[in-house]
Amino acid sequence: MEIAIIAHDGKKADMVQFLNENKALLQQEGVKIIATGTTGSKAIAAGFKVKRYLSGPMGGDAQIAARVAEGKTQMVLFFKDPASSHAHEADINMLIRICDVHNVPLVTNEATAKRLVETLRK
Repeated sequence: MEIAIIAHDGKKADMVQFLNENKALLQQEGVKIIATGTTGSKAIAAGFKVKRYLSGPMGGDAQIAARVAEGKTQMVLFFKDPASSHAHEADINMLIRICDVHNVPLVTNEATAKRLVETLRK
């Protein structure tokens, strides 16, 4: 299963904490993690094996959306920061739409991510 991780700047520390809390599950054989640039760098620094794409504002959200559309990515964990505006909002909305079109689970906050990961444990 390929899981994409994305986090806005104000949520990157939360993403790394979430990854560490779920390390055993996310490092299982058969689980591949991909990420936008800076989020991927933070995850790698925390000891995760991650395939990095471009930073979100530079096209990384669009690259991950393409992988969803191609059927390569089965889940997207996107810790959005609702308190700030983002220059690449169009790409974010496109990613959300592509996940909806292809019926790929997308979570946009940590509480929902925790619930989704619980279902994977079963």
